Amino acid sequence: MTEHHCDYLYTGSHLFTAQDDEQQIIRNAAIAVKDQTIVWLGKETDIPEAYKNPSKAFYELDAGWITPGLIDCHSHLVYGGNRSDEFRKRLEGDSYETIALEGGGIISTVKATREASEESLLLSAARRLATLLNEGVTTVEIKSGYGLDLESEIKMLKVARQLADNFPVDIRTTLLAAHALPPEYKNNADAYIDYICDEILPAVNDAKLADAVDAFCENIGFTVEQVEKVFKKAKSLGLAVKLHAEQLSNQNGTALAASYQALSADHLEYLDEAGVKAMAESNTVAVLLPGAFYFLQETKLPPIDLLRQYNVPIAIATDCNPGSSPCNSLLLMLNMACTQFKLTPEEALMAVTKHAAQALGLQETHGQLKIGMQADFVHWSIDEPEDLAYYFGDNPCRLVIKKGQPII
Repeated sequence: MTEHHCDYLYTGSHLFTAQDDEQQIIRNAAIAVKDQTIVWLGKETDIPEAYKNPSKAFYELDAGWITPGLIDCHSHLVYGGNRSDEFRKRLEGDSYETIALEGGGIISTVKATREASEESLLLSAARRLATLLNEGVTTVEIKSGYGLDLESEIKMLKVARQLADNFPVDIRTTLLAAHALPPEYKNNADAYIDYICDEILPAVNDAKLADAVDAFCENIGFTVEQVEKVFKKAKSLGLAVKLHAEQLSNQNGTALAASYQALSADHLEYLDEAGVKAMAESNTVAVLLPGAFYFLQETKLPPIDLLRQYNVPIAIATDCNPGSSPCNSLLLMLNMACTQFKLTPEEALMAVTKHAAQALGLQETHGQLKIGMQADFVHWSIDEPEDLAYYFGDNPCRLVIKKGQPII
């Protein structure tokens, strides 16, 4: 009886592995998969005899490139309503902060999300997720934060978990109850933070609905002191932390996040050198969000050169949300990362693979083509890896492989 050392074998393509060494590019390559894990990869001419007879399927691809499955490490995919009216107001001159202070912004989405049924939230989020999947995204982080009360935050997180049941995508859920001040706590932010720490966080943790906890540290969000209280509670429950930081002003939230070994600090347009240094010391990932930068017509760039200087890992994500980045295309974010933030195409690709995995705490299993990694990868009809950042408005995705098996 023939002994099978792999389940699937893929040949006929080049590899961008997202490794930081000479193995980053392998031309005329092959990948062998067993038990949902990569067990061998290298040049097609070097395939060991043990992997030439897969037990389930052999795929001979038609040139092109294979990359790791893309990872959208910052999204607000579950929400009700839309805010196109605010888009018009901003075009007429109103700022994001002004709209928020007048009762629009996040709070308007909170109202729509609270009123929406679980079924309607699932349906709308499923459409957004399907778009991402069709562009080669195999792992997504989904935040809550449009409920701002226990019942609605749990509703959002349950919908995110249901998406994981309905789609062949890995989903990480993040509790973002400290996103904005709900109407019932107007002018009483400290009391709302107490409510998050005393009621929302314990209940969400008991229900095992969140993998991490996030907050919005900003002059229209929460102070460093308030965020720290949330972080302390999250850490006491064994939950990782992340932070929306330095988007509109420098509140020194990134330094706080780094002191709590945050997985990531996100946005970062107003980040200073002290904050960058703190991130480097804690190995916190910088998640940049070019969609929000573009849509809000910002002009203050994140400190890219400082992040490079201190070797801070850079990830990018869609920040899919109804107010500041109504975007479902991570491929478009690759282009924007290069054209707006001046990342190189290689940096941009690392930002949606290896570094995005690290931003979710998944670096040991996701984000690279490497022996021992989960077999999530994508076959693209492109001539070189930089084509993924070069083109926009085009989807060259030809095959999506999840845990070794083609799903699209």
